[in-house]
Parts: sequence; structure tokens; C-alpha cells
Amino acid sequence: MKKVLIITYYWPPAGGSGVQRWLKFVKYLGDFDIEPVVYTVKNKNYPIIDKSLAEEIPKHVKVLQKPIFEPNTIFSIFGKNKGESAGFLNPNPTFFGRIMQYIRANFFIPDARKFWIKPSVNYLTTYLKTHKIDVVITTGPPHSMHLIGLKLKQRLHIKWIADFRDPWTEIDYFHQLPLTKKAIKKHYKLEKEVLQQADSVLVVSNTMKASYHKISPNVTVIPNGFDIEINNDEITPDTKFSITHVGLMNADRNPKILWEALDEIVHEDLNFKNDFELRLIGKVDASILAEVKKHEISENITVINYVSHKEVIQYQKQSQVLLIAINNVPSAKGIVTGKIFEYLLANRPILAIAPTDGDLAKIIEETKSGIAIGFSAKETLKNTILDFYSKYKQGKLEVNPENIAQYHRKELTGRLSEIINSI
Repeated sequence: MKKVLIITYYWPPAGGSGVQRWLKFVKYLGDFDIEPVVYTVKNKNYPIIDKSLAEEIPKHVKVLQKPIFEPNTIFSIFGKNKGESAGFLNPNPTFFGRIMQYIRANFFIPDARKFWIKPSVNYLTTYLKTHKIDVVITTGPPHSMHLIGLKLKQRLHIKWIADFRDPWTEIDYFHQLPLTKKAIKKHYKLEKEVLQQADSVLVVSNTMKASYHKISPNVTVIPNGFDIEINNDEITPDTKFSITHVGLMNADRNPKILWEALDEIVHEDLNFKNDFELRLIGKVDASILAEVKKHEISENITVINYVSHKEVIQYQKQSQVLLIAINNVPSAKGIVTGKIFEYLLANRPILAIAPTDGDLAKIIEETKSGIAIGFSAKETLKNTILDFYSKYKQGKLEVNPENIAQYHRKELTGRLSEIINSI
């Protein structure tokens, strides 16, 4: 039996999307004769907590922990902390806020978890010398995790897999950071070093693979997925014409054409206005809420800050339509949000506002699960919503996604096990 050490910042009781990927891999690796050991932070005050996720950790899995110092804690004392996701950078910071953003961007590279690198390398060096580990795996962001793997590789010549749940310099918020030329150069240098020295690189989309393949020949796509059995259980849909978005909605993910299209529809059709509900589950940036208030649809919107993963699944199955809004950023074509895979399993029509030639649109097209509409195609969006609404009124709003078994977490773990065994 092979043994792997997984270095991850996000681990239960952390909630949200960052924890799902490796929690599920750990859950199923034993089925492929691979024993996982997890190394993560100790006593971390995660911004999102979901204690129910701890139930999915196999009882026999050993979890190593070490405390972490993060300057984010200090910054939050002096100003309003909008959360730890860099996607929620304040677009209109105060003078002091601009100084804090500048310091965080240029002095904490690759991220604010950099102070965990040295103590982790020292601790894990001792551990690896006294315990049999065949492969070390790091997953980011935060990309400081990859620097731990890099230094262990250089020090101990271990086999190492670097997993990118999101890209590094092409991540959606990188262009928002107030980076100096020197800082940008350092990011690119570190990213290149990780890609070239890792024995294998994992990414979640074909666009990411094409980008990283220019630097590393050992790049493999293992997408995110779902971890629920495929079934056709009868779920009673909402009585309202509900459109539900699950997950973070930051300033870059503000689908302005959606608010405009919906505003026009409610003005033109009173029945639609009375039947319609837009449900936003997860953290929503203040700028988006302000945008929505400009339109008459604000009274049709329900914002739910956070619910457990089990409750999210129920909301998805009950919703009439499931919404995905991709960040309108240069790297948009390669963004595949994790929620798409559970959306597929919900058997509800998917409405995505995203590049029509991007990776997400391709998944929707191949599975026949909905439609992707471009960032500026307001009339197409409006007509699509009206078509969904017409079918809802007739009791015919349904979808039957195809070829989705490939995205089951156990199937994906099988593909991961092949890579582990090959290096």
C-alpha cells in the first residue's frame, strides 16, 4: 500500500469550496490501496465553518496539525476585514485600507500564509525521515502550500504532486492586487519553479492545462466533482419560479446583465414578478447588493449567507433553475466552479453567465444540462429566462443531464491513484 502526505490549508471544520476537493480524495483513496496522511493548520479560525464535513473523514486517517501565524489577523484589528478571500478585495478602500492592501500584496508573497512555510518544512522534514511516505501532495491556493512542497522536494528529493484548484498568476483577482513590478516578477518566478520541479501537476480545467503545459510537460486535468449517488428520486420543486446561485459572489462575479434582464421582465410581466424568486446562497459582495437595489427585483431576492453542505444540496434539487455567474476577468474561459458538478446531479436546468467558448460552457454542452450565455448577451439571457418561465408555467421545466458519472468523486480519485502510482 502506498502512503501519501497531503498538505492543505483548508480542512474540516472549514466550510466552503476550498475544502471539498481533498476531503473527497482522502475519503476514497483507501479504496485504491493508498493511505493518506493529512497535514493542516491547527486551531485556525476559518471564515466559514461546516462541522458536518468532519463526519466524512475516514476514522483511520491520521491528521497532523501545526499552528499558523497570519498577518490577516492583525490587519482585521485596524480595519474592516471583508473576509479572507482575496476575491473580496475592497474596490473602494480608505487611505489606510490602500496601505494595508499594498503591504499584503507586496510583502506577503505568495500570500499571507507564507509564515507557515518554514516551520512546516522543518516539522515535516523530521516526520518524513521517520515515517514512510511515498508521495507528498500540496494543494493551493493558498500557494504557500506549494512552497512547502518545493522546499521538501529540494531538501529530501521526495516525489511531489502540486495540485492547483485555481491558477496562481492567472487567478481571477491577481489583476486587482496593487503589485509592484518586482512583486509580479517574484510571483511568476515562484510559480514557474513549482511547475518545473513538481513530478506531476494537477489542474481542474483544460484551459489551465494548456497554460501550464507551456512550463511543465507533466500536467493532468482532474476536475472537481460530486459525491452523491446518482438517482432519480422525486424531489418536489419550489412552487415559486426560483433561480438559485450557490457560492461566493464577489465584485468580479457581478452579473449586471442578469439584474437588467430581470428588471425588464418584472416591469413587463406582473405574473412573472409575483412568481419569481432569486436565491443567493453564500457570501455576496456589498457592491453586488448595492447594484441589485437599483432595480425593482430587490424584493424578489433572498440572500442566505451560509448553510451546511447538506442543506445546499437540498436547495439545489428544489430550485427551478440553477445559476452560475463566472467572473468577468481575463482568465474567465478557464474558470470551472466546483458547484457545476453538484448542479449536474440536481437534475435542474443550469443557466450560466460565462464565456460561450470556455471550459464551463463545454461541460454544460456535453452533458446537455443547460445553457451558457455570454457576458454581454442581455437579450439572449432575457429570452432564455422567459423560455424557462414558460416551461415552468406549463409544468415542463426539466432536464436530464448525460454522461455525468465521470465526475463522481470516487471515479476522480481512481484517476488520481493512477498518477500517484505512476511517479
